[in-house]
Amino acid sequence: MTFPPDDNRLDHLLQFADAHQEGDPQKLALMAHKYPDVDMPFVIDQIVGRRIASSKLPQWAATQGIVYPPRVSMEQCSSEQAALYKASLVAGDSLIDLTGGLGVDFSYMARRVEHATYVERQELLCRIAEHNFPLLGVQADVVQADAALFLHERVNRPAGTIFLDPARRDNQGNRVMLLQDCSPDVTTLLPALLAKAQRIIIKLAPMLDVTLALRQLQHVSQVHIVSIDGQCRELLLVLEPTAHGEPVFYCVNNHHCFTYDPALPAPEPSYWDGDTTGTLYLHEPNASVMKAACHMHVAHRFGISMMAPDSHLFVSRKPVEDFPGRSFVVDTVTTMNRRALTKALRGIDRANVSTRNFPMRAPELARRLGMKDGGNTFVFGTTSADATHLIFITHKL
Repeated sequence: MTFPPDDNRLDHLLQFADAHQEGDPQKLALMAHKYPDVDMPFVIDQIVGRRIASSKLPQWAATQGIVYPPRVSMEQCSSEQAALYKASLVAGDSLIDLTGGLGVDFSYMARRVEHATYVERQELLCRIAEHNFPLLGVQADVVQADAALFLHERVNRPAGTIFLDPARRDNQGNRVMLLQDCSPDVTTLLPALLAKAQRIIIKLAPMLDVTLALRQLQHVSQVHIVSIDGQCRELLLVLEPTAHGEPVFYCVNNHHCFTYDPALPAPEPSYWDGDTTGTLYLHEPNASVMKAACHMHVAHRFGISMMAPDSHLFVSRKPVEDFPGRSFVVDTVTTMNRRALTKALRGIDRANVSTRNFPMRAPELARRLGMKDGGNTFVFGTTSADATHLIFITHKL
């Protein structure tokens, strides 16, 4: 993709994209020969970008004249909801984003400070940022530079917040999982970052091992595990020069946040005793809690029992208000005994099947039970504290 050379050319291409917004981009690409004065790859990127932004970046989508990058960048950028959350973590009156990218995160974080600087190596992304930020009402300095060089040579006084989203692919395009393999390598930049910012926010891949990251980085004060609609999207580390000891964990799903401090004494685990008499409730933690592996803290906070050390499900006798995840009313609990299963599942041919600490994956269990996917019944295969394989048949609370 090439950025248009002047405003008139840009306006012409954006108007062409407007006129074909509802059409088929693939068919339009095949008709490129009919429009020799149109940069068709640029136009296709705008049409596709707008469609992705309509759900992912509604504020951007509602802003006339925004220029979008190629599809891959749109698919990889933060959502508006995730960007707004990061903006809530900004401290001080100045911001430096050392890995600007498309500028979605920056466009929301910059509104929280008096002075904001966007730094990006790629000329195309800098051109897009210079064009888009004024349309979005964002005042910023746009600088095309390498993150490490800019940090070492051009940051002369401490910023309120420095933000980094290291690239998680190598030069061959392969995904990398270790901090030192990302670009820039925050492990080598750490001393300079701590010397030149009151707060550093590092966005990492949700699959990254949190424990390993905390061993590699010092002065981490907060860990934010951010999920949207039940899917873990981002891992954010907040570093501060004055921070020492264990960081506080924030397990976020949409607008719900479960917070815990691992420095506090770990509560004694309490496991379900297997008693199925009376009303039972089954609780499944959200993806952020699962990632944080703070199940004993959840059980202690809400006064509920863990299913087993590795089952990651909870049982209670009463409904639990504000549980960080999904809650279900238990209809039946049964073993894998064929006769018991047949009796428990009589009249049920459709269910949402999940497994936790169970010898079968969910699809295999669904086939074993003869279940089609869907409906209002939720079936969980799991293992109790006494190593018994159990089937919980439930419905949503």
